[in-house]
Amino acid sequence: MRAVNFALGAAAALALTISSASAQTPAEFYKGKTIELDIGTSAGGGYDVHSRLLAKYMSKYLPGNPTIVPKNVTGAGGLRLANLLYNTAPRDGTTFGIILRAVPFEPMFGNKAAQFDASKFAWIGSASSEVSICVAWHTTGVKTLDDLLTTELTVGSLGISSDLSIFAKVINGVLGTKMNIVHGYPGGNEVMLAVERGEVGGRCAWSWSAAKATRKSWLDEKKVNIFAQMALSKHRELPDVPFILDRAKTADDLAIFKLMFARQEFAWPYVAPPGVPADRVEALRKGFMDTMQDPAFRADAEKATLEIEPMAGADIQRMVQELYATPPAVVAKAAEMMK
Repeated sequence: MRAVNFALGAAAALALTISSASAQTPAEFYKGKTIELDIGTSAGGGYDVHSRLLAKYMSKYLPGNPTIVPKNVTGAGGLRLANLLYNTAPRDGTTFGIILRAVPFEPMFGNKAAQFDASKFAWIGSASSEVSICVAWHTTGVKTLDDLLTTELTVGSLGISSDLSIFAKVINGVLGTKMNIVHGYPGGNEVMLAVERGEVGGRCAWSWSAAKATRKSWLDEKKVNIFAQMALSKHRELPDVPFILDRAKTADDLAIFKLMFARQEFAWPYVAPPGVPADRVEALRKGFMDTMQDPAFRADAEKATLEIEPMAGADIQRMVQELYATPPAVVAKAAEMMK
């Protein structure tokens, strides 16, 4: 009987603890806590630069002012982090992360390694929209998209689910270009080092803001030829670089390009696991957007050549749901190109 009473007492105490935790305000919960900010790529690339700058400032805009610690979590072209956030990360608001912008669409295209439902993530926000570029090293002889109709270019990639693979495959599939993709690099920085060493000839999917932030000398010295830009609209700084949507010849081609490149609208997406209490999600969302307006943050972003045009988490959530409503025939055609 004493053992039974002890078990009942322990259960009651646990229930009271859970109830008390759920009754805490975000300020009470976060006070003295550490938040882990997971980064889906290796150090040195655009996602890493964005996230470490966010971690530097966001704490003061969160209730309770928790410490934010960035951590690189690489693997499987960004899928590893998405799976961890969805399936095993704490669901209490002490962990969130930046996932590669291509990753949310992997379940849509039937990738069985993607063990998550993107619509159920708690979307926190994005630092900006983005235009991505395709580049070839100056010694490859590739200067234009039309060159790739007859000349093969080897491009580096993280994995089959990363933009670096998907964009090249879709452009090959729609336009008939000849990009050969080499997978296995842990991050964009390593891809660019491989370009410099001559292991690969270029990269197709490089954020324009990240290119300016991490390899400005290459652009100034014309060490790379920019032969395409991908997004839903052209970048004002790239008026003479071919816009990929302009190369679509049919309605299906255009629909495929839009499906692929709409992700550029939320280029640096931060998500929390599903099931995080709603008030903590709102605290993270508000803290993120407030950080985006911080004068010191924006000054540092400008020094790092990062564009800051934030998109709210609720808006991203709606966009993801709309993209998942793309006609199945278009999705199937795009998926076939991505194999």
